[in-house]
Amino acid sequence: MMFSKLTTLSLRQSVCVRRHLSGFPAPRLFDYETVTSNLSVSDAIESVEQAFSALAKGKVDVPMPMHIGIEESEKAGPGDCHIKGGYVSGTPTFTVKLACVSFYKNLERNLPPGSGIFIVVNAVTGAPLGVFQENRFMTDLRTGAAGAVAMKYCSNESQKNVGFIGTGAIARNMARAAACVRPFKGVAYAFDGAEEFCKDMEAETGMPFNVCDSAEALCRISDVIFTQTPGGSLVLKKDWLKDTGVTIIASGSDQPTKQEIPNDVLASGKYVSDLTKQTSRVGELRGALEANVMTEADVYAELGQIVNGEKPGREGNEIIVVDLTGTGAQDAAIGQVAWDKLSEL
Repeated sequence: MMFSKLTTLSLRQSVCVRRHLSGFPAPRLFDYETVTSNLSVSDAIESVEQAFSALAKGKVDVPMPMHIGIEESEKAGPGDCHIKGGYVSGTPTFTVKLACVSFYKNLERNLPPGSGIFIVVNAVTGAPLGVFQENRFMTDLRTGAAGAVAMKYCSNESQKNVGFIGTGAIARNMARAAACVRPFKGVAYAFDGAEEFCKDMEAETGMPFNVCDSAEALCRISDVIFTQTPGGSLVLKKDWLKDTGVTIIASGSDQPTKQEIPNDVLASGKYVSDLTKQTSRVGELRGALEANVMTEADVYAELGQIVNGEKPGREGNEIIVVDLTGTGAQDAAIGQVAWDKLSEL
């Protein structure tokens, strides 16, 4: 009899649990067209700046990124999948992002080599609120926003010549974001696409843009240099840089196999990371550590510390390198912005 009562109670509890689990509404799906037509880099700058501030105060839970390598075979690959996420303390949502890159065989299928989704989750109930099919668009927005924060705090108004090495989607968002910081004169260099980039960015931002015929020529006239290349090789040399001080904002390294900036440049001035525990593994800092020309003690600051006023940014004619590997704090920030804006549609 007792066994029968316990069984009945267990079944009732099981049904109750199932009812509770099914009580969550399905998350809303925002397709690529909806995302790209309603979000811009200017939407993200303030929230990303606040995220860096919170990160430096220890107010963000940011796990290390997860990487899944898809080796090439008859049935798969090649490609890579990166999973990042984070929660900024006191905000109503947290975000998990899945980004797939380097699926180069997609070109044969007339598909892009990358894709991705953001999942924005209710921080009160743990229920997914929205799935954003962004195909790296939101990632590029938050990267551009981080570039704006770096330029705002690690350069000054006298640095008017801004160079872009690499002219892909991230470079365009860096240029748009830089235009939100202050007026500048832009120059660009890339193996392909620099002329179109300059034409488009000049029309869009109202800033003058010109093409340089080499990375060296660009560096010799630039006060601020954005580098956003695949990271397979170094993109500049120390003796190309102006001696009146230069700020380098590097965003091409996000894996242990990538490096854009030479170790002697990294070690010669102020090295600023977005998150040192991450840049030491997958950023520019990794190369300098492996070459024994820097230690983690040589890191001048994390970007959020400069945002918070704990350390000054530019003080004179020093070289400053800001290493942007992309953090889960930025993903949480742009995820919140996207949900706030698109959920009202």
